[in-house]
This record gives sequence, structure tokens and C-alpha cells, in this order.
Amino acid sequence: MFIGSHAFFNSRRERLAALAIGRALPATYSLREFATAGGLMSYGTSITDAYRLGGIYAGRILKGEKPADLPVQQSTKFEFVLNLKTAKALGIDVPDRLLALADEVIE
Repeated sequence: MFIGSHAFFNSRRERLAALAIGRALPATYSLREFATAGGLMSYGTSITDAYRLGGIYAGRILKGEKPADLPVQQSTKFEFVLNLKTAKALGIDVPDRLLALADEVIE
């Protein structure tokens, strides 16, 4: 199961993670906060990096650049977070190769 990023889901991340575990559903999420709240894994853009880029844009505008002249940017930093505690609760053996690819492993 995959749960995307939306304010409705984000505000209920602990409950969604608990429901997925309770029903033995391996779930993937788009934000790292879901994995830290008990979800199995997340892969998506770094919110911290997005805020940093937004701050740079704001700084450029405050220095006098016109917003219409600024280029459109897409996130370039993605995070893969894996929760081993949840994997164990679901009875999933995580391959070493997958562990090596993770940016963060929660034990």
C-alpha cells in the first residue's frame, strides 16, 4: 500500500501507521515523518531541502528580483527511510542490499 502526501494523511500519520501494522499491510509513504511515526518505509523529497529552496527564493525576491524571472525548480534531494522495528512486527526480512540503500534506518 502507498500513502501519498496530503495534509489529511500527514496529520494522521501515527494512526495510519498503526492501522497498517494492525492489518499486516506493508505500507510505503512519501514523507519520512511517516516512517518515524511507525510506518514501514518512506521514499520522497526532502522537506528540509524544499524549505531551504523556498528560503533562497524568498531571499532573492526580498533583494529585488521579480518572481516571474525566477526559474521553476524541482526537488533534487530524495530520502529513503526504513523502519526495521515495523519490518520485524510485520515479519519482513529486509535484504542487506535494501538496508545499504537507505538514507536512514530506524531500529
